[in-house]
Amino acid sequence: MSSAVQIRGKIVVITGGARGIGLATATALQALGARIAIGDIDEAAAKDSGSTRDFEFYGKLDVTDQSSFENFLDEVERTLGPIDVLINNAGIMPIGKLADEPDRVTRRILDINVYGVILGSKLGLHRMLPRGRGHIINIASLAGESHVSGLATYNASKHAVLGFTDTLREEYRGTGLHFSSVLPTLTNTELGSGLTTPVRAAEPEEIADAIAKLIAKPKAKVRVTALAGFITQTMGLLPQGLADRIGRALGADHLFLDAAEDEKRRTYEERARNA
Repeated sequence: MSSAVQIRGKIVVITGGARGIGLATATALQALGARIAIGDIDEAAAKDSGSTRDFEFYGKLDVTDQSSFENFLDEVERTLGPIDVLINNAGIMPIGKLADEPDRVTRRILDINVYGVILGSKLGLHRMLPRGRGHIINIASLAGESHVSGLATYNASKHAVLGFTDTLREEYRGTGLHFSSVLPTLTNTELGSGLTTPVRAAEPEEIADAIAKLIAKPKAKVRVTALAGFITQTMGLLPQGLADRIGRALGADHLFLDAAEDEKRRTYEERARNA
């Protein structure tokens, strides 16, 4: 059965949906017949993206605030009906060495990338469990299966998302709900601005396509791109010392740190750290 048939008519909520992977996913799922609700901390961007693409619902959403998140989901359900799919996509990736990272930035990464996912999943469960159906998709990263200099807190946050989502999958086995993690490689969005890696970066549309397939045919994890996912998984099977040496040879010890002060990245860093 095609993805379009499986997705048509589903009510899909996407956090951090005003730009990047979130917006690409919303656009792709809308094209397949889903009814889309996007939320974003940047209210102006949410309104611009939502109205331009004629999404069914859009507005401000702070994933770190329980009232904001709960009110947003309540309004979506009042307007569109019961939520079928919740995609916890909102996340930030400031770069820098840990000793230089202000505590407010550390807390901000963890609040958005970890607490926001946990809170969203919990609120999704409250709605989906009584119905015996629903799909919670948490956007992790291949960084959750690896370690890269300059991303200590970000790496930790994505490791947490993977462990959290796998646990939910077991905890609620047999309830009719599905839980999935999406693990993108570096993607050509504002979050990845100024960065280069030895392996081709993904396009946001590739992540969106993988998510569409995941909704149509649920499974625990999907890695994008396939090559980057294969490399990360293979590295995880190697002796640690050898894996670290290969990682350094590929630039894992400096490529992200080199990009931290790149002019092309400055706008994103400012917004991620302070918005």
